[in-house]
Amino acid sequence: MTATPIPRTLALTLYGDLDLSTINELPPGRLPTKTRIVPANERNQTYSFIRRQIKAGHQAFVITPLIEESDKLGVKAATKAYRELCESIFPDLRIGLLHGRLVPKTKERVMKEFASGQLDVLVSTAVVEVGVDVPNATVMLIEGAERFGLSQLHQFRGRVGRSPVQSYCFCFSDESEGGQANPRLKAFTETTDGFALAEADLKLRGPGELKGGRQSGLPDFQMASLHDIELIKRAREAAKRLLEDDPKLDKAPLLKRIIEADREIHWE
Repeated sequence: MTATPIPRTLALTLYGDLDLSTINELPPGRLPTKTRIVPANERNQTYSFIRRQIKAGHQAFVITPLIEESDKLGVKAATKAYRELCESIFPDLRIGLLHGRLVPKTKERVMKEFASGQLDVLVSTAVVEVGVDVPNATVMLIEGAERFGLSQLHQFRGRVGRSPVQSYCFCFSDESEGGQANPRLKAFTETTDGFALAEADLKLRGPGELKGGRQSGLPDFQMASLHDIELIKRAREAAKRLLEDDPKLDKAPLLKRIIEADREIHWE
């Protein structure tokens, strides 16, 4: 199986190996999180906006791809972002740092402080991707957003918007044009619908091989489209009816030969 979570799940669902339950509405009183890619020249305005949110009694996440700086990658790291925020951007605010190298007791303490409102801003790596519920947090700022997959971005955004208060997600990118031309980031800003993002992820990356080692790309069989969900569903149902009526495919000799030839190629 491919290790790409959203395309894998969607692909298995389409091919009949998983049932699908769709939650297509927010809990009562919740608002969709407003999401945008922020140009580099608007970074200071974004910081000012975060300050206003905190002044109004709310909290913010700042997510980075790395723990420590890397000369090769050249992307924002949690330790550097933490220092910059503490020393020059928000020196008057209460800021915490969270990442995977901290000992468990320290990680637990920092999360408790943020959840209880003792911290205004939490700088973190992807360790807060799931399992974090802080309804008072209304801002999610993602540094190096192009470094994350759509599923991760969607999970990060899900850390805010957990109360009736309007929440915001800002993406900073180190790519040219500030990530404005990045199709993955563009898809992320256009919808908060997880199923729509799963379709976009499948379209952009492909599900990978369902019988091989590739974790992305198109599968090793021909299809008119991997994204026409209704057509794939109808084709699957037609195939199921065909096999129920003619299990040995005696009425479809050409199809039978193709399937047998494919089995020989892949399993010899």
